[in-house]
Amino acid sequence: MWSAAWCGTAAWAGPSGSTIAAHFGKLPPPQRVRRVFAAGAPAGVLLAALAPEKLVGWPLQLSNTARGLLGAPLHSLSFVGRLAGRGSTVPLETLVQLQPDLILDSGTADATYISAAQRVTEQTGLPCVLVQGRLADHAAQLREVGQLLGVAERGERLAVYADAALALAAQLRASVPLGERPRVYFGRSADGMETGLDGSINLEVLDCVAGHNVAAAAGKGSLTRVSMEQILGWDPQVIVTQEPEFARRALSDPLWRSLTAVRKRRVYCAPVLPFGWLDGPPGVNRLIGVHWLAQLLHPTHPAVRALEPLAVAVQRFYRLFYGAELSPQALTALLGEIK
Repeated sequence: MWSAAWCGTAAWAGPSGSTIAAHFGKLPPPQRVRRVFAAGAPAGVLLAALAPEKLVGWPLQLSNTARGLLGAPLHSLSFVGRLAGRGSTVPLETLVQLQPDLILDSGTADATYISAAQRVTEQTGLPCVLVQGRLADHAAQLREVGQLLGVAERGERLAVYADAALALAAQLRASVPLGERPRVYFGRSADGMETGLDGSINLEVLDCVAGHNVAAAAGKGSLTRVSMEQILGWDPQVIVTQEPEFARRALSDPLWRSLTAVRKRRVYCAPVLPFGWLDGPPGVNRLIGVHWLAQLLHPTHPAVRALEPLAVAVQRFYRLFYGAELSPQALTALLGEIK
């Protein structure tokens, strides 16, 4: 599949049901893929989980604390920059000097990203693959990219985990009526005034586990700034965030006190180390967020009550996806972020 004669810069899209959105250039056979450049943060996390020894370097900056929650060789891997996202930080000359066998990007592979990938291949001669990265894609994504990188067995192990998370989410969506889903506001940024509209990839975990994104009332799209008046009008039952500063502010600021979520102290902050449980980036790192948010929003649902305890789930996820054995102290510090 991967070593067929697709040469030059002709685009190829996978068969129906494939997460491979397009690729450019001639792909090396799986056994010869030894060095892979991650074009953006979601691809970086995907590669770190599937084939850490093949990741050329991080496309995102990681703190020492974040690195401490990653196994070898990930914790010492250097930062090299990114091609995707808001402005490339890698000159093409540097990219060529890194000598990757493959460039991988993951996310919403729209026309802009596809065109950018084609230009990179045309200018460098390096093959580039774009894979769809929606939450619902993760199991198939892990299997296909695992085959592409010559680590199909590991890809299958991770995909089985993703299958279970997505099956749980499907049960919740099928059994919780639309009118009974908790009304949730996902506050991003330090002031909590940034959020995602209906269909935003940044709020997929919330939608996936049968939560009602109150900001969907503002329309479809991606991230946006909203006003306090809008939030007051939506009156969410639950507020979730990945910003500890905002979580503290929401619970103490008089402007927020009239909200149902604040009055009932249902303001929760998800961990972000080494990567966010809900977003940041919108990659396979969110699979543990499915477990966490399902327990938070639907604690009495039979499928949720059957889940393993969160602490056990976190240890298993970090071991499986990040190669990290969490010490009791590290686990306590990580879960201590959840308020």
